[in-house]
Parts: sequence; C-alpha cells; structure tokens
Amino acid sequence: MDRNQLSKEILTLVGGEENVEQVIHCMTRLRFNLHDDKKAQKEQLQKTDGVMGVMESGGQFQVIIGNDVANVYKSLVSNMSKAPQSETGASTASKKKQNPISQLFDFIAGMFTPILSAITGAGMIKGIIALLVAMHWMSDKSQTYTILAAIGDGAFYFLPIILAVSAARKLGSNMFIGAAIGASILHPDITALLASNVKVSFIGLPVTAATYSSTVIPIVIAIWLASYVEKFIDKYTHASLKLLVVPTLTLLIIVPLTLIAVGPLGSIIGNGLSGGISWLFENTGALAGLLLGGTFSLIIMTGMHYALVPIMIGSIATLGYDYMIPIMGAANLAQAGATLGVFLKSKNAKVKTVAFSTSLTAIMGVTEPAMYGVNMRFKKPFTAALIGGAVGGGFMSLFGTKAYVVGGLVGLPGLAMFIGPTFLYAILGLIIAFVVAAIVTYVIGFTDEKNEEATQAADAAGEISTEEVAQSAISSLPKGEKIPVFSPIVGEVKPLSEVNDPAFSQEIMGRGWAIEPSEGRVVSPVEGTVFSISKSGHAVGLVSDSGLEMLIHVGMDTVKLKGLHFTPHLKAGDRVKVGDLILEFDLVEIRKAGYETITPVIVTNVDQFSELEPAGNQHKVVKEQELLYTVIV
Repeated sequence: MDRNQLSKEILTLVGGEENVEQVIHCMTRLRFNLHDDKKAQKEQLQKTDGVMGVMESGGQFQVIIGNDVANVYKSLVSNMSKAPQSETGASTASKKKQNPISQLFDFIAGMFTPILSAITGAGMIKGIIALLVAMHWMSDKSQTYTILAAIGDGAFYFLPIILAVSAARKLGSNMFIGAAIGASILHPDITALLASNVKVSFIGLPVTAATYSSTVIPIVIAIWLASYVEKFIDKYTHASLKLLVVPTLTLLIIVPLTLIAVGPLGSIIGNGLSGGISWLFENTGALAGLLLGGTFSLIIMTGMHYALVPIMIGSIATLGYDYMIPIMGAANLAQAGATLGVFLKSKNAKVKTVAFSTSLTAIMGVTEPAMYGVNMRFKKPFTAALIGGAVGGGFMSLFGTKAYVVGGLVGLPGLAMFIGPTFLYAILGLIIAFVVAAIVTYVIGFTDEKNEEATQAADAAGEISTEEVAQSAISSLPKGEKIPVFSPIVGEVKPLSEVNDPAFSQEIMGRGWAIEPSEGRVVSPVEGTVFSISKSGHAVGLVSDSGLEMLIHVGMDTVKLKGLHFTPHLKAGDRVKVGDLILEFDLVEIRKAGYETITPVIVTNVDQFSELEPAGNQHKVVKEQELLYTVIV
C-alpha cells in the first residue's frame, strides 16, 4: 500500500485540507473533526483501497485504516500545509452543534485516545510481572520486582496528571496548568495529610479525605472547571500580567476547590459506578455477560466504549479487579472467530486472504479491520460475532471471571491481565466466543463475492454463446470485405497503448482503439445483438451481423463501482442498430471517484480477420456514429 497516495486520497475525500478542523489517530482509526461532514465523500472513502471502513460517532468522522494507521497519519500530516492542531497541542473545539451525549463521547474519546499508549504499555508490564511471579520466575521481594512494579504502576498511580494534560489539551486550555493541578492533589504531603485520622480544613472549610492516585473522575471534573476559570481570568487580565496572574489564580482556585468539593464528589461517583457494575455481575449470573458480550461490538461502533474506560480503571483501583475487561476480550475473539468462518467458507481468493489476516489481527486485540473490513461487509458474520460474544461473555459472567490489571489490547497479548483465581475461565470464555462465532458464520453462511478476475472474464466473454453466430456470419463474407465500426462515444480517439491496463494495452483482450469520453453515453457501433451487459453496467459485449465480437469497456477498474453511476438501457439479447443508446454513465462522478474513464472499443475475435484499418482520426475528437476504424475480412 502506498501510504502517501492513500493519505492524499483520504484528504481529498474528506473535503480537502480546508475542511479539516482537527485530526488525530487511535490504534486503528484516523479521527477527523471536520468543519462540514457533508463535504466528505463517505461512500467513495469506503471503497478506497487501504480503508477498512468509515463511520461517524461522537462528532468525529472516523476513517478506519487498521494496524498501519500511524504511518498513514504521518503521511497525511506531511501532505497538509498547516498543522492539524495548534502549536500548543490544544484541540480546536468543534463549532458544530452536537447534542450533549455526542459532546460527552467526543470529549472522552479525545481525552483517552492520546494516552492509550501509556496505559497499554504500563498495563502489559503489570501483566508480565504478574505472570513472572505466578510462575515463580521472580520474587516479589526482589529489587528487580520493585523497579518493574514502579514502571508498571507509574502510569496508573500518576494517571490524574496524565489525564489532566490530555483533558486540558482537548478542552483547549493550558496543559501545563492542568499537570500542575494533578501534581498538587498527588503531592506526598497532601496524600499523607488526607490519609491521617485528623480533621483537615483549608481556610476554615472542611477537606474531605479522598484518594486521588489512579482515579479518573475527580481530575476530569477539576480540569473541566479549570478550563472555564482559566479563560475567565485570561479575558479580564491585561496582556502584560497574563503570564503571572492567570496560572496563579487558576491554581489557587481549582486545587482547593478540588480538595474540598470536586474530589469527594468524583470519588463518590467513581465508587458508585464501580460498585454498581460489580453488583450487576455478581447478582445476575450469566445475564450481564450475555448482554455486554453481545452488544460490545455495537458499543465500539458508537464510540461509547471510551465511556467504560474510567469505570474499568476505577474498579481495579478500588476493588482490585474488573468484570468488563474479560467480556471485551470475548467480544474481540468473537470478531476474530467470525472472520475465520468467512475464511473457511468463502471461495474468493482475495476475500480469504483479507479474512485470514484480519482474523489474526483481531486475535491480537485489534478488531476494527475484521469488524469493518470483513464481518460488517458481509453482514451475517457480524451477527455471528455478536452471538459468539454473548455466549463467551455469558460463560465468563457465570463464573465471575475477572481482570486484575488494565491493558490496551484485550486479546492474545493481554492474557496476562487475567492471571488470578479465574484465569482458566477467562481462557475458556475466549475460546468459546471464538469457536461459536466461527461455527455460526460457517453454518448460516453469507453472500460471497465472485473472484474479480472471473467476473471480468465473464463480462468480456458475454452472457450468451456467440461463437457459432459469429463464425457463420464471417464464413459468408467475401475475402477483403470491409466492415465499418462507428464511434460509440463522443470523445478523443487514442491508441490502446495509452490504456492503463495490460489486458488492453498489450492487446491481450483484442484489438481496436480507445476513446477518452467527453459525454456519458454509449451507443451501438455496429448493427447486431447485445450479448452481454455486465451487472456493474461498465462493459458491453456485442456481436455484429457481420460476425464481429466486440467489447466496449467504460473506464478502468470501474467494476469496483458495482453499478454506481451507470444506467444500462438494454439487456442481453436485444437487437441494435448503429446509434442505438445502450447505456449512460455519469462521467463527472466516476472521475471524481478516482477512476480513469478511457474506454477501449475492441474486436475480441480479431484472429478471424486479416486487418484493422484506422480511420485516420487518432487523437482527434469523434462524434457518435462517426467512423472509428474498419475491420477487413
């Protein structure tokens, strides 16, 4: 895949650089904030090679690339004349009107996406440590353990600082003031003071004891309030004093406010959510797992899964375990299983290749390529994946399966997250989800795609037998007879060597000339019978009364449009005279979609004739029914 070319195509199809307000990327997606979503050509983007799918969620226009998204993002940014975000890293807040729910999900996604790499790395290290200790390959009393544990715990212990930076960036406020707020509430003296049994107050106001390390909600609320305080102070402060006054007053207002009111409120909300989820899993048996496992892929599609991240982190911070992470794993493995079912069932070589590779990717925890590139594309496998996720999730919930650390990729690389008393149930649940989804996909089936090569061959060969008709007509013609072929299209005549397809340029399919159209009409160049119009409408086969077997192929690779922008007016078996309208096509839209429109007009049974004679109008514009070339018997 040419990443540079792909990034240019994506930039064009989202409405151009001037339509891009902001773009970031996560594990598999380019996430655009566009000035006008209507300018994006969603349908054409979905058909672009290298793009797995397109979706709109939480105020973002998301282009799903897969594992190579980081490199595509770099190429995209290099192709933009201006940076996709301000020099300070602050996000330009979207000016489009969104409902509050969309705004919330956009904020959560924008806040957590940039920090996922830190959480993923730290979570994986914690999982590896747990595995080493469980296998007795390392003592939890050793200095090596202490250092590794600090590496794994660091990102989580100081999560409020990391989140403060990311939240401030998303809100367009000063990231470093945000970091200072996070650092203040985590200061060792504050931590020790709140952990003591004495009453704490600030200028006479009571400070409620709360733990801030590894928490999410208190710092998020604090930074949200700080963004308003900072902007308010900045607005009414003289430019010469801003550097001194704005950060000073913001810290003096927000840090005490967080300790007195925000922190305790955030802790209550976080503990309530964690406790509520735990109660649900501990008191409903398999039901909670069935529901979450069966709907988690749908939750990912809406972007709502980011709203669960704070709850998962909070559960592990307060309870030491989380019930939802294993269910996520079941849903991911179900997507992998469904894609494997497509691989086993499909007869299309290209589909099998894509299905197998995306199945492996999903097993590793990155599901978007499998979900959007295969399962949703064929529809029924996606349903099978939901069923597999529900069954695997129900099994895990029934046996109280837990995750003990937070990792990034909930798949094979993240198995260490489940090491603990319920580890065996986690493994069995993942296997069940994978196998059930694969079997259901194979059993219920799906509408497979024909091999493109076979489809094109069928388009060229025709839908009805013509060999005997053509041979009979040719045998009745005298030697040296000249058969005229008239132009079926208005446009510039070009030699086949200029066609960007070796099947035509090397005259493998037949001989003739090509036309670069200036109008979107195809009329009959001969008198005879239509023996084929491809299902996609881009190719027409004709047999003339004099025995010519002809192919008119509108554009290159236009079979991929699957009929879009083509309107056939006849069908196989219809009689035609020179000039009869066969089909129309939208020249502008086909070119806008990125396809060449040069149209070969060739004789496919050329070996039955002695010579093709040009009309002398090469590189000149011809009209419909103007002589294009002559075939000599």
